[in-house]
Amino acid sequence: MSTPRTSLGELAALFARLGLTSFGGPLVHVAMMREEVVRRRGWVDEARFLDLVGATNLIPGPNSTELALHLGWERRRLPGLLVAGFCFITPAVLATLGLAWAYQRYGSLPAVGWVLAGVKPAMLAVVAQAMLPLSKRALKSPLMIFVSVASAAAAWLGVVEWAVLLGAGMVGWLESRPWAKGSPSLLPVAAIAAAPAAATAISPTSIFWVFLKTGSLLFGSGYVLLAFMRTDLVEHHHWLTEPQLLDAIAAGQLTPGPVFSTATFVGYLLSGPWGALAATVGIFLPAFVLVALSGPLVPRMRASKGAGAVLDAVNAASLALMAVVTVELGRATLVDWPSVLIAAAALALAFGLKWSSTRLLALGALASVLLRAAGL
Repeated sequence: MSTPRTSLGELAALFARLGLTSFGGPLVHVAMMREEVVRRRGWVDEARFLDLVGATNLIPGPNSTELALHLGWERRRLPGLLVAGFCFITPAVLATLGLAWAYQRYGSLPAVGWVLAGVKPAMLAVVAQAMLPLSKRALKSPLMIFVSVASAAAAWLGVVEWAVLLGAGMVGWLESRPWAKGSPSLLPVAAIAAAPAAATAISPTSIFWVFLKTGSLLFGSGYVLLAFMRTDLVEHHHWLTEPQLLDAIAAGQLTPGPVFSTATFVGYLLSGPWGALAATVGIFLPAFVLVALSGPLVPRMRASKGAGAVLDAVNAASLALMAVVTVELGRATLVDWPSVLIAAAALALAFGLKWSSTRLLALGALASVLLRAAGL
């Protein structure tokens, strides 16, 4: 798909707006990006967008941030990658920094439960709106349908995400072998740093190394971050207590943008503004490096029969994982009649009137506040 050259200012404006409005987690971020860059602007087509989503699953780090980086690379190469990533991350980091300051001063997080109670059911409609066209691209053969169904079943039974994606990729590779002229080249995945064996004191430098290791090794959604941080910060270094860690994760959920902004909250608690900066740079830096290295390989992977088959299978598995997470979110979200009403209205507006994701989430927040204020 050929589109006019995108200015860095346009990239900055779009991803800053997405960073300010993308509540609801990685699935919603992906859905909102698809609406903006595929449906509204035509910067990439559905097939390329799906390839980029699949590529983010092959490297560690925050998937939705990496997708923003890939899209920036698609439009303006390295300058676009830097602008898109920085503008997408910054709103979440600043909001989380504000929560960390309030937490240290007042000992608790601000109450925004009414807003989140409406955003969560609306985000189910946002994800469903994005998954339908993506499924048409991903499930393009009986084998890909099988891969998707098997991946969903494995995920439902508790198999970890990286194992599901690895298994799907192996199926794609095996299926391609009779027709491939050479061995397919998988996207390289390598940890770019290792943390010190132990940290004897809390300093911005030690905070940076801990979060650099996490950003270099963590596969899967931002929710896996809880397990990593518990091991490093609570059990190993004893820098945080369990309640502090849970509050930090909650702060990442309360703010828009990537859940990895939790690192900013933790860094501030440990060592003030410099600790927040060290943790933020540490956890996001690997994503910038890995996408800069892997971005040029995505078109080459698609052109290669073997690597393209792997990418197709990973795409089908990624779609299945999205579906499983959406069902689990639905079970946790639709707990009373206001949440069911908001979700139903959002679905009707998403598929009937083609409302944008931003409008749907705003509707959910407003409806929840009004319903709760009325005592319903």
